[in-house]
Amino acid sequence: MAFFQRGLRLAVLCSSFITGTALSASTIHDDFIAAEKVAKSGNKKRYQQTLSELEHPLKPYVEMAYLEKYPYLNNEPDIKRFLDVYEGTPLSWKVRESWLENLARLNKKAKFIEYFKDTSNSELTCLNLRYQLDLGAPSAAVLKQVTPLWVVEKSQPKACDSLFRKWQKQGYLTPERVWQRLTLVAQKGQHSLIPYLKTQLPKQEQYLADLYYAVRKDPSAAAGLYRFKQYTVKESEIVVYGLKRLIWRDPDLALRAWDKHLEKMPFSEAQKESVYYSFALSLASKQHKEAKFWLNKVPKDQHDKSLKQWQLTNLLQQSDWPGIVAYFIDKELDNSQQYWLAYALKEQGKEAESEAMFQALAQKRDYYGFLAAARLQLPVSLQEQPIVVDDAVKQSVAQAPGYLRAKAFFELERFTSARREWNYLVNTSTEEEKLAAALLAHEMDWHDSVIITLAQIERYHHLDLRFPLAYESLFERYSKRSNIDVSWSYAIARRESSFSPTASSSAGAYGLMQLLPSTASYINKGSISRRKLYDPKLNIRLGTNYLKYLKRKAKGNEVVATASYNAGYHRVAKWLPKEGVDFDLWVEGIPYRETRDYVKNVYAYRQVYHTRFGKNENLFTDLVKMKIQK
Repeated sequence: MAFFQRGLRLAVLCSSFITGTALSASTIHDDFIAAEKVAKSGNKKRYQQTLSELEHPLKPYVEMAYLEKYPYLNNEPDIKRFLDVYEGTPLSWKVRESWLENLARLNKKAKFIEYFKDTSNSELTCLNLRYQLDLGAPSAAVLKQVTPLWVVEKSQPKACDSLFRKWQKQGYLTPERVWQRLTLVAQKGQHSLIPYLKTQLPKQEQYLADLYYAVRKDPSAAAGLYRFKQYTVKESEIVVYGLKRLIWRDPDLALRAWDKHLEKMPFSEAQKESVYYSFALSLASKQHKEAKFWLNKVPKDQHDKSLKQWQLTNLLQQSDWPGIVAYFIDKELDNSQQYWLAYALKEQGKEAESEAMFQALAQKRDYYGFLAAARLQLPVSLQEQPIVVDDAVKQSVAQAPGYLRAKAFFELERFTSARREWNYLVNTSTEEEKLAAALLAHEMDWHDSVIITLAQIERYHHLDLRFPLAYESLFERYSKRSNIDVSWSYAIARRESSFSPTASSSAGAYGLMQLLPSTASYINKGSISRRKLYDPKLNIRLGTNYLKYLKRKAKGNEVVATASYNAGYHRVAKWLPKEGVDFDLWVEGIPYRETRDYVKNVYAYRQVYHTRFGKNENLFTDLVKMKIQK
C-alpha cells in the first residue's frame, strides 16, 4: 500500500483523513475539485503544475480525468505508466477504453492489440479480433473466438459486421448456431432480430422463426396444435417455452394444451421435468386445484427452495399436518421448514417433539426464531456480539489508498465512485481487514456499506453495526408525529435501503424509505420530484406518513400495512381472506415471494430495533394470536 503514497505531505494528509485533524476536509476537497477542473481544461502545462503540487487521496483521479479526455499519442508514456500502476482498480478502465478508442480512430492496429484487455465492450473486442486478422494472425485461432460474439440475444455493433462476414465465409455460421441464437433471441432477447435470423435458417425450417415470433408475442399461440405440423424436436422446444409462460397467464388453457401436445411431440425427459416444475410452481402459487398433482410430478431432487415453499404452502392451506410431517421429517431443514414441522407435530398432538423443535429454533435470531420463542412464551434471543478488531489492522486499513479514496468520494457525495472504490477495497482484503473497514465505515455513518460488507463475511452478530440508529432524531420525530412505532419505521428503512439516502430501485422508488414520486406527491398533497426524495428529512417525513396512511387503510393492522408498503394496498386487499387466518399462516401463503419475504424481514428487523430501544418484550407474542382477514 505504501507504493501509492507519495511523500511526507501526503502522509500528513492521510493522517488528517483518519483523525479529522490538521487539515479541514473542505479545504482538502476544494483543492481536488480545482485540480480536476484544470485537468479537464486541456492546458497541459497548467495541469502538470497543478498535479505536482496536489497532495490528496484522489490525486490519481485528476490524472485519470486528464488522460481519459486527452488520450493523445504524445501522452502514451503517461497512459502506459498509469495503466501499469492502477491496473485492476476502478481507475484503469476509463483511461484504457478512451485510449483504445483513439487508437482505433487513428488506425493504430498493432498498438491497439498491445493495449487491449478482455472486456464486455463488444465493439472493442471485435476491433481487437479484426486487427489481429489484418496483421496476419492465424484465422482459425481468431475466428473461433467470434462464435460467442455472434451467438447472443442482441444486436452487436457495426464494428463487428466485417468480422462476422469473414466468420460466415469460413463456414462457422451453421444451422445449429443459427437455431441456438434464435432460441436466445426469442426466449429472452431482442425479438426484432427474429426476421433476420429467419433468413439464416434452411428454407424448410424458416417457419420455426415465425412460430417462435408468434409465441414470444403471445404464449397462447403455443396452445394451437394447428401451428405445429412436423412434431420435431425443435417444435417441441417452442411448445415448452410457450407453455411455461402460458401457465402463469391462463393455467387451464396451458393444462389442456399440454395434454394434447404430449400425445404428439417428442418431448425429452428433461423437457417434461422442466414443464412439471413450472406448472407446479405456478399452480401452487395460484392455489389451483391441480397444484398438488403437479407438485408430486416434480422429481424430489428438483425440489429447490421455491418449490419446497409452495409445497409447504399448499399443504398448509389444506391443513394437511400428516403431509407436512411426511414431507419434512428426517430431512435437513431450514428455519422455515423446522418451524412448520414443529407446528404440524403440535397439531397432531405430538407435544414433546414439537416443543423440542421450537426450543431449538427459539435460539435463532430471525423471523421463525422469534415466532418459536413467542409460542413458548420466551424472550427473543439476539445472540449479539461486540465487534473486535485489532488496532493495527484497523490503522492499516485506515491508511490504505483505496479506503482514503472511498472516504473522500463519500464526503464529496459522489456515491457511485465511492461505491466502486469501496468494492475494490473489500474485494482485495482479508476477512479481518473487511471487518476493520466495516467498523471504519460505521464511524463515518456509511451504513449501507457496513451492512453489505458484514453480510459478505457472514458476521451477523454485530447488531449495533448491522442495525444502526441512523438519522435517529428524524425517525423519532416523524414516527411520533405520524403516531407509529419508531421500530416499525426503522425496520422498513433498513429493509428498503439499508439507510442509503441515495438508494434507487428499478421500479422507480427513491431514498431512505424507497418512495415512488407519485406516492410521495399523493402523501404530500403536492408534487415531489425524484431529486427531493434523496433528502433524508423529507423522505422520512413522507415515508412515516405513508405508513400511517396504509395503517389506516388496513383498519389498524400493521402486518397488512407492511405488506402493502411493498406490494400496494389494493393488491394485498385481494389476498385477505373472508374468514380470519392465523398471522403466520397468512404470511406463509402470500402469493408474491418478494412480499412474503419482505413482511418476514421487516418484522424480524422490527423486533431487533424494539430490543435495541430497551424494550424486552417479544413482539411476536401478540402476532401469534392475531387473525388476518378482510
